[in-house]
Amino acid sequence: MTDDNGNGLRRLSPEIQAMMGVYALYWKLEESFDSIETDLSHQECHMLIKLDQPKRMGVLASDMLSVPSTITATADALEAAGYLTRQRDPEDRRAWLLVLTDQGEDARNMLVATAGELFHRASGLSDTETTEFARLACKIRENILKTGIPEGLTK
Repeated sequence: MTDDNGNGLRRLSPEIQAMMGVYALYWKLEESFDSIETDLSHQECHMLIKLDQPKRMGVLASDMLSVPSTITATADALEAAGYLTRQRDPEDRRAWLLVLTDQGEDARNMLVATAGELFHRASGLSDTETTEFARLACKIRENILKTGIPEGLTK
């Protein structure tokens, strides 16, 4: 097992090395996210992070790779707790936008900062490396969305 931390891993193909690294990072971040002190669920935290600007629920469902019913339930909970409000979309008065309240903005800012710290600690990447990793991760995400969302993400 200890050989995987050094030469053993490097003997594997770059693709396998990348997959193993992404998998390890995912599990380390999942474990680390559980340490964030908040009463919010993972889904609620995810929604707050995605609400960098007011969004329609359909757009948010697409951004979160989720179904609209899940978005509605999460938005209802966040609205009841005072983190967001629903406002009419000025471009289409039939549609609603989800808009963060001051409380929601504060929570979002804390989550973004904490997630960044957790990522840097877990990944060991410099700021420059993080920027390049983010560029590559966005490319991967875009390709996955073009070729079909994994079934497990749509439930």
